[in-house]
Amino acid sequence: MAKPPRAGSMAGMDIEQEYDESGEDPPATHAATLVIFRRDPTGGPPQILMVERSAAMKFAGGAAVFPGGRVDDADRALAEALGASDEEAVHELAARIAAVRETLEETGLVVGIRQRPTLDEARRARDILLGEGTLGPTLAAMNWQLDLDALVPFARWRPKHRHMRIYDTRFYLADLGTGAVDLLVDATENTRLFWTSAAEALDHADAGRISVIFPTRRNLERLAQFGSFDDAVAHVQEYPSRMITPFISDEGGAKWLRIPEDAGYPVTGEVLDSAARG
Repeated sequence: MAKPPRAGSMAGMDIEQEYDESGEDPPATHAATLVIFRRDPTGGPPQILMVERSAAMKFAGGAAVFPGGRVDDADRALAEALGASDEEAVHELAARIAAVRETLEETGLVVGIRQRPTLDEARRARDILLGEGTLGPTLAAMNWQLDLDALVPFARWRPKHRHMRIYDTRFYLADLGTGAVDLLVDATENTRLFWTSAAEALDHADAGRISVIFPTRRNLERLAQFGSFDDAVAHVQEYPSRMITPFISDEGGAKWLRIPEDAGYPVTGEVLDSAARG
């Protein structure tokens, strides 16, 4: 697994500079990721889909993450065509579109669509998407309509660290039900797709079988609280999606990477030296 840089090693930048909260926020790339639930066929806790990124990727290389990626110009154009008017509405709708597009591209799964496609239709749609590069022509060719309300806002993470590319990432939840579907790894950005419960993913990370970065670990810990997709939705109603920006805290002579205490996360910090940050 690719190992993250240790604190204080970023081209001479010390940790105080790296997480300096003064001045303007560093620029961020908008992104979206999708936590896809399915019922465990053996009756255990719900399973979620994770992808293992290629070790060659600059961001989170070798790490296990949820499907997703950056929001592109075509996603924003489609959001505007669907009626999003002000800037925030465009960002929100475009992020949901990107989550649908990236999931189809990376995994072959069709989510956020009103129709219930067959496996052959899903494969055809993925081929069209890979050829066209944008979701709009794919929807038109398949005669599909988006159902973006099926994506439940879960969280939004935007770090301020200054040593690497920053993503303003919106996390969404989606329910696949029984999950009796085939998966198709894209074999470029990702090397493996797998279903796992959140608790199992954390066990794998602790045993060194997978690598997870700080935001993924915190979200897995939060997801491990839920016995079903409905439990997750009820939790979101109590703790609506909000911006999460990690910060540095000095505690007992050690530096910790922390997130807010009131955002629904059962674990809100980790010793900085042990936190994988991408």
